[in-house]
Amino acid sequence: MEDTEKNKNLKKTLLILNAAMLALGNCGGPLIMRLYFLKGGKGVWMSSFLETAGWPLNLIPIVISYSYRRKKDPAAKFFSVKPRLFLACAVIGILTGLDDFIYAYGVARLPISTSALVIATQLAFTAGFAFLLVKQKFTSYMINAVFLLTIGAGVLALHTSSDRPAGESKKEYFMGFFMTLGAAALYGFILPAVEYTYKKAKQRITYPLVLEMQMYISFFATAFCFIGMLAQKEFQTIPKEGRDFQLGETKYYIVLTFSAILWQFFFLGAVGVIFCASSLLSGIIIAVLLPVTESLAVLFYHEKFQVEKVVSLILSLWGFVSYFYGEIQENKKMKRQVPVLEEEDSSSQIRAAVP
Repeated sequence: MEDTEKNKNLKKTLLILNAAMLALGNCGGPLIMRLYFLKGGKGVWMSSFLETAGWPLNLIPIVISYSYRRKKDPAAKFFSVKPRLFLACAVIGILTGLDDFIYAYGVARLPISTSALVIATQLAFTAGFAFLLVKQKFTSYMINAVFLLTIGAGVLALHTSSDRPAGESKKEYFMGFFMTLGAAALYGFILPAVEYTYKKAKQRITYPLVLEMQMYISFFATAFCFIGMLAQKEFQTIPKEGRDFQLGETKYYIVLTFSAILWQFFFLGAVGVIFCASSLLSGIIIAVLLPVTESLAVLFYHEKFQVEKVVSLILSLWGFVSYFYGEIQENKKMKRQVPVLEEEDSSSQIRAAVP
């Protein structure tokens, strides 16, 4: 009983830690990526490459975990992912690389305050794929939340042409919009796919194993984007782009470095939340940080915040409140059912004991 309580507390701690990393990456990643494009950066493949290029950072907690396990078990292995799971990580990694490129393409053409609202629809896709892949149960509150988020994105799709950056054609703007929507849909599939992989893995899933899996996923995503960079010859343009960067060459490389670090926090936090809870909660945390990202974009980049965005934001927040209210009601319902079940169990044991 005591061990069970310790495990619960450890999982809660891990959930808070991973939620914090996810929050930091989810707010900081898009902002620094947009900064790169605003100040003269043009490499879409470069930006997508940086989203997962920080994968070696995963080695730090993996080494610490291995040292700890080695003390308890001298035969402990440094890498523990089996071939079946490694193959699943490779597939998810390639899909993540594709998603990185689609998302970077959208961010290059949309203001952050717009792209953040479009990405909020990811929750709807996550919910749908979670239902199909991991049999996620839905309440009326969840359905309401998904509906409101979808309508919010629809408002943006119809009335955001006035938000188009200077010098950008309508075609480029709408390509950016639909590419961002596509990125939301694809990552909405990736999150439940990771949870499905955990459930179907023919080995015990531990947090050190999750770290190892994330390292492989990011490696394959980075490799996918690396090939894209080679094909577009973006590596050759880095020195010139650095010299022409409006903030200066040194800050250019600082922006690239912090972009890789912040995005790795995002991906590591996302898979960690899935391990501790579910893919749906990971999607909700990503979506619920929308007002923070919106506010920071308006504050730092002085982006316009028209009526359409206000309407979309209100609908999105309404959706989030609906979801969390539903979760509170479900938890209350479950707590009321537990004493009843225990009472029924006790009664059945007494009847069984009577001859």
